[in-house]
Amino acid sequence: MILFRKFRVLILMVFLIACTMHIMIDLLPKLERRATGPSTGNSACACSHRPSEEPQSWGKQRARPGAESGWPNKHTLRILQDFSNEPSSNLTSHSLEKITGAGDKTEVFKKLEHYTQNGETKKHFIQDTNVIKNLPVKASTRLSALFEHPLYKTALPPLTDEDTLFNVNTDIRFNPKAAENQEWHNEGNEEEYAPTGDSSADSYPNWLRFHIGINRYELYSRHNPVMDALLKDLVSQRITSVAMKSGGTQLKLIMTFQNYGQALFKPMKQTREQETPPDFFYFSDFERHNAEIAAFHLDRILDFRRVPPVAGRLVNMTKEIRDVTRDKKLWRTFFVSPANNICFYGECSYYCSTEHALCGKPDQIEGSLAAFLPDLALAKRKTWRNPWRRSYHKRKKAEWEVDPDYCEEVKQTAPYDSGSRLLDIMDMTIFDFLMGNMDRHHYETFEKFGNETFIIHLDNGRGFGKHSHDEVSILVPLSQCCRVKKSTHLRLQLLAKEEYKLSGLMAESLLKDRLTPVLIQPHLEAMDRRLRLVLNVLADCVEKEGYAAVVEDDLDGESTHTAASRR
Repeated sequence: MILFRKFRVLILMVFLIACTMHIMIDLLPKLERRATGPSTGNSACACSHRPSEEPQSWGKQRARPGAESGWPNKHTLRILQDFSNEPSSNLTSHSLEKITGAGDKTEVFKKLEHYTQNGETKKHFIQDTNVIKNLPVKASTRLSALFEHPLYKTALPPLTDEDTLFNVNTDIRFNPKAAENQEWHNEGNEEEYAPTGDSSADSYPNWLRFHIGINRYELYSRHNPVMDALLKDLVSQRITSVAMKSGGTQLKLIMTFQNYGQALFKPMKQTREQETPPDFFYFSDFERHNAEIAAFHLDRILDFRRVPPVAGRLVNMTKEIRDVTRDKKLWRTFFVSPANNICFYGECSYYCSTEHALCGKPDQIEGSLAAFLPDLALAKRKTWRNPWRRSYHKRKKAEWEVDPDYCEEVKQTAPYDSGSRLLDIMDMTIFDFLMGNMDRHHYETFEKFGNETFIIHLDNGRGFGKHSHDEVSILVPLSQCCRVKKSTHLRLQLLAKEEYKLSGLMAESLLKDRLTPVLIQPHLEAMDRRLRLVLNVLADCVEKEGYAAVVEDDLDGESTHTAASRR
């Protein structure tokens, strides 16, 4: 009996010691931050390690998953950016629109500028030498000649404050150390950054310069050097945090970089040579990483400039995803395959299971990285249902598939009854047909610009699935409405010429990407074939209705805004 009592006392002592150790482990990170915060100058950082430090190992994260430093709350990620491709994407898990009022937007903007003037922060922008290899190929003569063509030098209307996405008062300046106390500092001895309109804006990270350059007419200007620098950042910046994107049918990861930029990562699911299986419905097709990359380059060659910058990257699944993720649900899905490859599958509606796991070789995996657009708390976007949306049903057909006069109804419905929106839909239709993308259910615009602005071409992962088949149903909006912008029509005719052949220009442009070859030759040739089909549809429209009724002269500057009068 005495031995039994001693055993119970021993068990109780072990339990108390274990509880004490857990309490100490939970309190230790807080005490460390209090002790080191003033001296390091980085007390504003809410992450578990400074960007200049190595991330915690997988084993250490596993040892104390409840520790505050290992698993921060859901609002510790940088919230100035957002990438959406879902109908409900105007409220994302990383947007402060849910918790921040309109009057607090400047507070949100402050959190994004975590830059100090000391040497420690400056070295965050120094790229790793072991990453910088396979430098982008210099643009060839043919691609350079295209961008020197007069059609690619048309000027935009003069920009006013209402035409730019961000209008920050230049007398209010960014204090890169203000994220901790949540206040703007307009006084004092600390050096400050001017948000816009000042030469110091050149010191901003490239993702922020990209955001500042967005206006009513384009996501980025034609010859903006920030684009090439941003594409380079997407493949060279050190990844400091990874989390799964909420919503969506397939797995997508949000990656945060050492310069606090963010991008949407879509991992490789198919090889370049694989086509979409013939028995797959369009809504259950794989999302291809190389389609996202190629879509950005195609959009640029067409001079739409409505796709956010996308670059391919070879990611180390161990060091750059598993070891830095703070997403418990994602972390728990990692395993080692029988072939000793690192695999994971995450959580999503389709293809997120052990049977459809994403495996590295042994831990390297390809993927596309799409730069985030500004966060919705700073630049709200409106989601629109595509009038020619498919039924997303195995048996039912959409109204436009059975009603040949469907476009006449659309023309009488806002916002398609005025402005350039219907013509932008035609641009998007041509863009999708050249890629073979049937999955355009919604589109988005920046709310600030109202209805007189461009359509953002998001979520292009289901393009380039079949090079052996041309899905002519994608062209129904064009054949029903018989409307197109003059600039688009002229550029399509230009790209059909031998000296500016679309397939050759795409091949040259894609050489700049780290994952080249991005598309195999049959996909490039399919774009030439589809381009001829688009021109044939427009030729039939002109023959039937006349050139003036089909081609809208947007090169005039005023005609686009009066397009409704001719409908």
